[in-house]
Amino acid sequence: MGVLEDFIKKESSAGIVLIFVTILALILKNTDFSAAYDAFLHTPVEIRFGALNIAKPLLLWINDGLMAIFFFLIGLEVKREILEGHLSSAKQITLPAIAAVGGMVIPALVYVYFNIGDEVAMRGWAIPTATDIAFALGILSLLGSRIPVSLKIFLMALAIIDDLGAIVIIALFYTNDLSIMSILIAGSALIGLILLNKFKVIKPAAYIILGVILWVSVLKSGVHATLAGVALAFTIPLHSKRKDGTAFSMLKDMEHSLHYWVVFFILPLFAFVNAGVDLRSISLNQLTTSVPLGIMLGLFLGKQLGVFGFSYLAIKMKFASLPEGTNFKQLYGIAILTGIGFTMSLFVDSLAFVDDSLFAYTDKLAILLGSFLSGIIGYLVLKVVAKK
Repeated sequence: MGVLEDFIKKESSAGIVLIFVTILALILKNTDFSAAYDAFLHTPVEIRFGALNIAKPLLLWINDGLMAIFFFLIGLEVKREILEGHLSSAKQITLPAIAAVGGMVIPALVYVYFNIGDEVAMRGWAIPTATDIAFALGILSLLGSRIPVSLKIFLMALAIIDDLGAIVIIALFYTNDLSIMSILIAGSALIGLILLNKFKVIKPAAYIILGVILWVSVLKSGVHATLAGVALAFTIPLHSKRKDGTAFSMLKDMEHSLHYWVVFFILPLFAFVNAGVDLRSISLNQLTTSVPLGIMLGLFLGKQLGVFGFSYLAIKMKFASLPEGTNFKQLYGIAILTGIGFTMSLFVDSLAFVDDSLFAYTDKLAILLGSFLSGIIGYLVLKVVAKK
């Protein structure tokens, strides 16, 4: 049991698990098991409660349901970091915020350059703007103490702000026709959650019940259901007191309880059902068309140019300063690592292109290739510049 616990505690293990399930999905999709893999994804799952009926294939339950829990965890982390963590002061937040903006704007422009004029392809402009925080931090942890703690904090803060950007993008650009009644119910549930916080309710069950109502109503409203997770997280109290006067943090307790479930179950399951790319019919010519090129170059080139370029200008113009004990070479290595879009890019891809076969799976393969290249090159650059 000790070996397993040590494995789980290592940051790098999250990346190892994601790599394993991705390879497994690719093997299943490209062998005689392809039909069984597809049947698993499209297993019908239905929940009925009176007139309320939610019927979706398993793939969408994972993308809309389990990923809402992932975004709930992201929301908890964001709230904690803003209130008392690495995003709680202007000095701490300035450089990662500027870097995150560059890491979203430049990759999007790279994608737009290749796909402007194609209305369908342009729905994917946000795919290369994402960063997979678990994967990026996992690779960084492989370098151990050779990387300054301040640089790890910079990457974590940047990725958190990047996730906030993704949440805003999903809310603004990937929302379908709205149901006013569902939005009103969602709004009422949200008000109820805020009142629970205001009146210092310390029963997690009360928040969870209203959170489920919020998720269902947001799901039915046309707004993407994962946003309910973020909204719920922002209402969870950071500091509370029990009846006997002892202090505790419901937010931190929930964050701790969910962390391993998200990292070692939800994200790997999401990667498994979304990374199954049929490579048998993909040619090199298809991979060099506008959509996969925009994604690959957006992740590998756009991310590093945006993050490093904006950071460099901010530091030179005295808006921000380098993380303590670091240099520009190390900062550049970190910028390359932010091109690991992986699970977050796959998620945005599933919103942008509902039909998996629309671009013959080249869009998903481009995410895998761009992320893989960013991870390998970023690791090698940091390994070289980290040597004494």
